[in-house]
Amino acid sequence: FSLFYMGINLGAFAGPLICSFLGEPRDGASWVNWHYGFGAAGVGMTLALVQYVMGQKYLKGVGELKGDNAKPANVASARKNFFLGVVAALVLIAVTVGLSRAGIIGLTLQQFAGVTGIIVSALSVLYFAVVIGFVCKDSIERRRVALCALLFVGAAMFWSGFEQAGSSMNLFAFDHTDRMLGSWEVSAGMLQAVNPLFIILLAPVMGMFWVWLGSRNPSIPVKFGAGLILLGAGFLVMAWGSTYVETGQVGMRWLVATYFLHTIGELCLSPIGLSSVTKLAPDRLVGQMMGTWFMGAALGNLVAGLVAGRIETMPLPELFSTVAIIVIISGVIFLVFFKPIKWLAAGVK
Repeated sequence: FSLFYMGINLGAFAGPLICSFLGEPRDGASWVNWHYGFGAAGVGMTLALVQYVMGQKYLKGVGELKGDNAKPANVASARKNFFLGVVAALVLIAVTVGLSRAGIIGLTLQQFAGVTGIIVSALSVLYFAVVIGFVCKDSIERRRVALCALLFVGAAMFWSGFEQAGSSMNLFAFDHTDRMLGSWEVSAGMLQAVNPLFIILLAPVMGMFWVWLGSRNPSIPVKFGAGLILLGAGFLVMAWGSTYVETGQVGMRWLVATYFLHTIGELCLSPIGLSSVTKLAPDRLVGQMMGTWFMGAALGNLVAGLVAGRIETMPLPELFSTVAIIVIISGVIFLVFFKPIKWLAAGVK
């Protein structure tokens, strides 16, 4: 998964450079506008889908349905449920937007995001409760699914901080950072390429490091705890750097140092989480469990946006230090209780 992670970040590195160059306004480039930036992102996503379709022949059956899931009746039922779920979601969104525009319900964007977060959290709790209580066949499966639920929480906490890279930290880069390299001004959005660059450089190193540790390789909760603590350390750097903005713009080194710490934390947590979910989930539920992992990422993104919305009303050192304290405490909890959490894995490493 570390190699997979390195591969997908090749695109993540190129994206901010291309989209910021085409979209972010700057002196001497009157032709630049965000229509080109977002258009380039759409072209990139389309090319990715084309590549995926053309590359299916190399998968050689990987990911195809097996066992009972491959039976025609079960496939038809799954498609029907998926279709009904999509329709229900679209109807709910349409009704909510319609009622809001009609003035029947007064929901601001922030309130809508908050309600969405509550719904996602409630559905996640309900899903894990149903799977543990009624779907799992034995105590081993229950323990492992319970661990998946804990990893979901840890992932949501991590991404709620990490994904501020595109919001609060990008605003910090735009408003408070001296981005001059000689006579050239680096676009604020281009700094988003620092994290994927670090991942490309460090993913092989981290992969070799875990292999080198061998039997001493830290357990899943220890890696999660380390990832959250490193994320918090990055925000402490941001809190420190933001104390200087009142006297002028600060250097890019503050953001680069933060992204370096965040990258190491991401490599401790995200590839490990992806690998762990595939190992912990019952074979018949691997797809669904992987979906819950990304639901945790979605919830984290939502929280990150809500936190970033306070950047104009909350002193920057207080904002960044508050995030740091919360995620560090979360990481410490994973470390302190690593033995009972490791017990839930029932032998999975």
